[in-house]
Amino acid sequence: MDVKRGYKQTDVGMIPEEWEVASIGSLASFTSGSCISVAELSKQSSDTPVPVFGGNGIAGYTTAPLVPRAVIVVGRVGQKCGEVYLTEGPAWISDNALYPRTIFRPLDVRFFALALKAAGLNDVKNRNDLPLVTQSILHAVRIAWPPDPVEQSTIAEALSDVDALLDALDRLIAKKRDLQQAALQQLLTGQTRLPGFSGEWGVKRLGDAGILFKGRGIKKDEVVSDGLPCVRYGEIYTHHNDHLKSFNSFISPGTAKQCRRIVKGDLLFAGSGETAEEIGKCVAYLWGQEAYAGSDIVILRPTAQCSEFLGYLMNHSSVVVQKSRMGQGDAVVHISARNLACLELHLPPLPEQAAIAEVLSDMDTELAALEQRLNKTRALKQGMMQELLTGKTRLV
Repeated sequence: MDVKRGYKQTDVGMIPEEWEVASIGSLASFTSGSCISVAELSKQSSDTPVPVFGGNGIAGYTTAPLVPRAVIVVGRVGQKCGEVYLTEGPAWISDNALYPRTIFRPLDVRFFALALKAAGLNDVKNRNDLPLVTQSILHAVRIAWPPDPVEQSTIAEALSDVDALLDALDRLIAKKRDLQQAALQQLLTGQTRLPGFSGEWGVKRLGDAGILFKGRGIKKDEVVSDGLPCVRYGEIYTHHNDHLKSFNSFISPGTAKQCRRIVKGDLLFAGSGETAEEIGKCVAYLWGQEAYAGSDIVILRPTAQCSEFLGYLMNHSSVVVQKSRMGQGDAVVHISARNLACLELHLPPLPEQAAIAEVLSDMDTELAALEQRLNKTRALKQGMMQELLTGKTRLV
């Protein structure tokens, strides 16, 4: 095997010549924390309540720290055992978690936490019915590390900068979602009017807003990996919100002949569901591509209405509560085209519908762009961790 100049081959892969490979147990001695009562968990009487870290991260707060400094915490038991956390200061570590009581070598705590995360503790935990990371399992894990504290700190700083960007994007997305929810409530009910629009909204039943009919066909064994796109009722719950923007299933041209074709502007309602609260979830189909809807889907083909606006309105709470009253059944809840036709809608004139839909669509587009940026940044961080924590890329 060719070895890159300045690097050496080790049992954890290729690393820089001046780096070392060591077991966690040779770098630090981890121990479990102390038991804390339920009564103590809720204590927040002090000005600065101390977080309690357990197997699933922060489990509550107390008034007295067990560890007075920033420290690494590893989930010891539970479904999130093997997860690595870093406290920001004083904390109580419960007996469901491990932390380093003693560190034997000069280690930047942020770098050490990152190295543990990259070590994939979830892959080495006990495989019994109760997931468990014991001290011996943790101590046996081997990692590569640079003995130079400056290099450790530099790596940790670079990755911390990406974490700060991720946190900022998370906060921004949460803020934009809140604004979107407020806009949905205000605009879809007429509480707030867009500039240039006034006058009363009309009241119309859904059955008077277009033609309702059922989807047809598309059995599970008729779905193929490539063919004509189709929608199955379960996908309305799991893959789509308000508008149908992509397809997850396909059928052959032969199968399509027996199925119900949908056209641009159709609204698709899930005719079956698990609860009355979710029954009749709706998506608007705004493409012109040939596509089909399976059985247990109710289709509305609107007349003189903005389908994009209706896609938002049909999932608004004022309509959802009406649909929930119409659901029939226990284990599986159904809603019929006849019941959907009775939905009472407050509708603005068509131009105002289109204007509201445009505003809400712009907000959707902005959120989608931010979420795409967030996903790309997460992928970037994973790539950076792979490069920096193995020494493949060195920071000056």
